[in-house]
Amino acid sequence: MVIFMFTTVILAAGMGTRMKSEKPKVLHKVCGKALCRWVIDAAKEAGSEKVCTIVGHKADMVKGEIGDVCEFALQAEQKGTGHAVMQALDFIKSSQGEVVILNGDTPLVTAEAIKNAVSYHRSLKNNATVITAVLDNATGYGRIVRDNDGNVLKIVEQKDASEEEKKIKEVNSGMYVFDAQSLVYALDKITPNNAQGEYYLTDTLEILWGAGKKVGGYTIEDNDEIRGINDRVQLGEADKIMQKRINEYHMRNGVTIRNPESVIIESDVEIGNDTEIMQNVTIKSGSRVGKNCVIGMGTILDRAVIHDNVDILSSVILESEIDEGTHVGPFAYVRPNCKVGKDVKVGDFVELKNSNIDDGTKISHLTYIGDSDIGKRVNFGCGTVTCNYDGKKKYRTTIGDDCFVGCNTNFVSPINVGDGAYIAAGSTITEDIPKDSLSIARARQVNKEGWKDKRN
Repeated sequence: MVIFMFTTVILAAGMGTRMKSEKPKVLHKVCGKALCRWVIDAAKEAGSEKVCTIVGHKADMVKGEIGDVCEFALQAEQKGTGHAVMQALDFIKSSQGEVVILNGDTPLVTAEAIKNAVSYHRSLKNNATVITAVLDNATGYGRIVRDNDGNVLKIVEQKDASEEEKKIKEVNSGMYVFDAQSLVYALDKITPNNAQGEYYLTDTLEILWGAGKKVGGYTIEDNDEIRGINDRVQLGEADKIMQKRINEYHMRNGVTIRNPESVIIESDVEIGNDTEIMQNVTIKSGSRVGKNCVIGMGTILDRAVIHDNVDILSSVILESEIDEGTHVGPFAYVRPNCKVGKDVKVGDFVELKNSNIDDGTKISHLTYIGDSDIGKRVNFGCGTVTCNYDGKKKYRTTIGDDCFVGCNTNFVSPINVGDGAYIAAGSTITEDIPKDSLSIARARQVNKEGWKDKRN
């Protein structure tokens, strides 16, 4: 069994001026995850023991977004790809075996491709391996020139290529596998001997060739994996490719997705088998959906936890938990910090906020429940409102088990309602209600006969 333990350096210091953004390029997101985070996660999944990300432009912002998932090295002044890698020299010197060089703006690279490149590098005992791709249109890319044995002889940039070399379709992806000590040796010898005064990482290959070292080329199978993101158009293209991968992953794991081209499922989402996702659904990162659920058309789930056998129709659920067998919607709005129990009904145009709803409760329509704790088997009539805010502070409403709340009831919080209480329709409740009581809080009806004639 091959153990894929290596280290990785990720280049993520550039400004990304073509993005026309205040945010560093590598923090723009594909399917809910920052570009460079996709690359970090792929390297780790492939078996990278340590990852060092080279940061530069708005380095603190990048570090803050990525967090403590990797080490960092600072490229304070951008002087080329070789110079970027040189900032991680101490990291590289402490590495054993291989160092993989990746780009922070290539989110489509996969763990499998990285693993295969390392395996290829080892099997041929290369000192360096260029990760390449074969493109129908190679314009703009550096061309890979090989000898008869398949070894890489040189990389020729577009501007320097002869007419014959321009016909070559194999190109440099900008990703590499190096023997760690060979990379240290080559970095020590590169110079900024070019018009831009920059240190190019490709110069390390020439140094290794000159020293009689072996340089190979591993051709990646899926050309999409080398796509770099330089502007919003390319960002959109990458998002579409990644979304297709994500949706197909879930479908192969037993999820039915109707019209998958219309469904957005971000990274790091879990969905149980036999769940059905209808068209125009959005499920954002951090959400979990159980088995045998139906997520209806137009639903948005954002960091929501949905248990098994839940039916959601055209609703929005944010940072909340919905337990088994519950029905939500249509057009319900569950705001953050709600916990909804088993076999609950949250019907049309119901809004919940910062509330706990226990098992078997029915909130069928046109009701607002905020900052509340609701017991089991409570029935809410249409138009109920918990008046939880007095203009300065928020207050809670507590309703016990087996209560009946008539239509158009207002609870002026803070209120405590005992188990089994009944509340007459149209009541405005300003005082606590004892257990098993009937509460009527409305003026007695008065009919003024003949009032219309007098008015006229």
